[in-house]
Amino acid sequence: QVQLVESGGGLVQPGESLRLSCAASGSIFSVNVMGWYRQAPGKQRELVADITSTGTTNYADSVKGRFTISRDNAKNTVYLQMNSLKPEDTAVYFCNADLLTPIPDGYRYLKVWGQGTLVTVSS
Repeated sequence: QVQLVESGGGLVQPGESLRLSCAASGSIFSVNVMGWYRQAPGKQRELVADITSTGTTNYADSVKGRFTISRDNAKNTVYLQMNSLKPEDTAVYFCNADLLTPIPDGYRYLKVWGQGTLVTVSS
């Protein structure tokens, strides 16, 4: 089994910063893309940012210049540094990982989601 455990959410005021972490654990052969998604009340889940195992990053236009995604491959951990937070960033943030897990006759592709962590930006 593989699981993703997120941490770092909370309540902050506009303009402040937060750092989210997400660690993958379990039976993992390799992790390809890791990313962060968010879902605000009444809205669809959307991609915030993702990063490949070689460090190529991709950001939603709404967070470019404010958020930075990074990862530690040795720890199978991805981070999201969120600066200059706005009320519209309020959402549940979900970690996601595309990975390979070993099975008896080879490897199996999995797309795994974390349980989500709430980020609230409010004065």
